[in-house]
Amino acid sequence: MDAAPLPLDLTRRPFLASEALARGVTRKRLRARDLWTPTRGVRSVDLPTSIVEQARAFAAAAPTEFAFSHVTAAQLLGIPLPYAVEEDCRVHIVTPTSANRIRRAEVQGHRGLESREVVDVVGLPVVAPADTWVDLGEYVGPGKPVGLDDLIVAGDAVVNIVGGTEPLRHAVECRVRPRGKVTLTYAIPRIRVGSWSPMETRARLMVLRAGLPEPSLNADVLSRTGEWLGCGDLVWREQRVVGEYQGVEFHTRPLDRRHDGVRREGIEHGDWVVVEIAAEDVFDTHCRAAKLRELAGHLGVNPHVLDVLGSGPQFLAPPQFARPRRPRR
Repeated sequence: MDAAPLPLDLTRRPFLASEALARGVTRKRLRARDLWTPTRGVRSVDLPTSIVEQARAFAAAAPTEFAFSHVTAAQLLGIPLPYAVEEDCRVHIVTPTSANRIRRAEVQGHRGLESREVVDVVGLPVVAPADTWVDLGEYVGPGKPVGLDDLIVAGDAVVNIVGGTEPLRHAVECRVRPRGKVTLTYAIPRIRVGSWSPMETRARLMVLRAGLPEPSLNADVLSRTGEWLGCGDLVWREQRVVGEYQGVEFHTRPLDRRHDGVRREGIEHGDWVVVEIAAEDVFDTHCRAAKLRELAGHLGVNPHVLDVLGSGPQFLAPPQFARPRRPRR
């Protein structure tokens, strides 16, 4: 026998079981197999799978004052996270310090909503990008999943939203002893507007740490007569050199390779040098050394002065950057 139909609006959104009961839906109907229980007291016709759907399901049962925070906020805002953090399937929320902490198996509760700015994302209350970036400092440190370069990658994404690093600096300064403050503070001057992907950020960090000149990010590439030839990931205008990160996602299909070849040919005909950068050039020591020497040759930098060892990925801020601890009495 088919289950009794639900009110039409309840089939289009997660809803409280108490709301359905008040509208005449029976308890037996709420236990039917065609309904999901994404969190205690909530039902939905469809299984929530995306982060937006999961957040909406929890929002149906959430307290009056709350916002999605930490990992959940970063995912809703499109801030890239390392895989170890993205595997956290819990919904993170923050409530006022004076409120009781939410206790649900699928929820990680935090306090301090009053110290964070909140924005609307697809109708959901979400901790603002700069404050979310500061919250990622809680995952930083030895044995934790987020490192310095991960923070810079996330910061590059955030400043593309907020327009610069000053909101990040302000968000750090407004907190009272935020976790990871040393690494957050060290990361801010190394964050740039204009990076379009995590690996573009990591490639930029590599060349800067090696001692090469800083490139423009995703800048226009023009011929000597002013004709637009394309947009380059890393662009050294004076030396007429373009660094292009070749990611697996967008540059491995035959159609992608043909498009990249035509584009590269056009840029090179405009009297530019194109240097392709792959993931192994960033993460593998020998590949990184060879790629840096190649770039140095095109940029007119003596390869013998490159800091190849110091150009690799970094997980912690340098020890000398940490604030001195007060001696114990």
